[in-house]
Amino acid sequence: MKKNRLGNTHLEVSEICLGTMTWGQQNSEKEAHSQLDLAVEKGVNFIDTAEMYPVPPKAETYSLTEKYIGSWLKKNTDRSSIVIATKVAGRTSSVPAGPPGLDWVRNGPRLNKDQIFKALESSLKRLQTDYIDLYQLHWPERVVNNFGQLKYNHQPREDDIPILKTLEILGEAVNKGFIRTIGLSNETPWGVMQFLSLSEKLHLPRVVSIQNPYNLLNRSFESGLSEISINEKVGLLAYSPLAGGVLSGKYLDGNNPPNARMTLFEGMSKRYSGNHAENAVRSYKKIAENHNLKLSQMSLNFITRQKFVSSNIIGATSLEQLNEDLESINCKLSDEVISEIEEVHKIYTYPCP
Repeated sequence: MKKNRLGNTHLEVSEICLGTMTWGQQNSEKEAHSQLDLAVEKGVNFIDTAEMYPVPPKAETYSLTEKYIGSWLKKNTDRSSIVIATKVAGRTSSVPAGPPGLDWVRNGPRLNKDQIFKALESSLKRLQTDYIDLYQLHWPERVVNNFGQLKYNHQPREDDIPILKTLEILGEAVNKGFIRTIGLSNETPWGVMQFLSLSEKLHLPRVVSIQNPYNLLNRSFESGLSEISINEKVGLLAYSPLAGGVLSGKYLDGNNPPNARMTLFEGMSKRYSGNHAENAVRSYKKIAENHNLKLSQMSLNFITRQKFVSSNIIGATSLEQLNEDLESINCKLSDEVISEIEEVHKIYTYPCP
């Protein structure tokens, strides 16, 4: 499996990253370990998690995902061969359509020094490691749009913690050796450039990645952020590359497969639902069928091959599904397939509500 450099560091991450947000809710600890074993066997060295996982978040499952990874890491003697990324939760009211209130997380998480260091120390303990390779802000402190929403609604608040203050705190954590690099998630072009500008002016740690949604139904990252990713070496860690499984085609025609994510958690389907989105999926499915490709693998490979993508975060609830997704690196897309995908994109440029 190909490896890409993470930002301007010497860290190299596999082009496919193993996502983990189902572990602790849809997947048991044993199943999580089996997924990790298979992924590593296939060449994956990059694992992404978060203190908030599994998702949807709730008090009784909070942080189970990190614990499952930690028990696996304890058995894996070669820690240096694995790149671990996790995230600190922030102010829940900052992201419209984002996670519900997280009052059980430090009585309401914020991106200040006390909260970040408590979160970091807890993650290190759960992961059973001395350091985290990539520590990410799960979402900004300020109010931003998310999940491909294009309109910006300016909602400043006097008590928002400034970017500089949070960056200084992360710098202290780097200096103490708790984390190696820092990254952003669910961020905007303005936010990324603020972090980069402050780090350059004040010699603070430089963000090396941004984790945002990116898939055939949501290509909003290409406008603005992709240019920053390439020129500033802040690579995209693409999450939801199959739009929550919608781009597998399994939800077409009103199907709700048993135990499927959007069957179990109806509220999550709103991001990629509606007739317009379904028509887009049908069109992409037709391209895949005409070229003897699997829709899921075609959709994943389109993401992995983008110049601004450092790693494509895939998630699965079964080993069969995981293996199929991992094999997407061998799904070669011809110029004709890419051209046809772009034609569909012209018609369904923004298919999601």
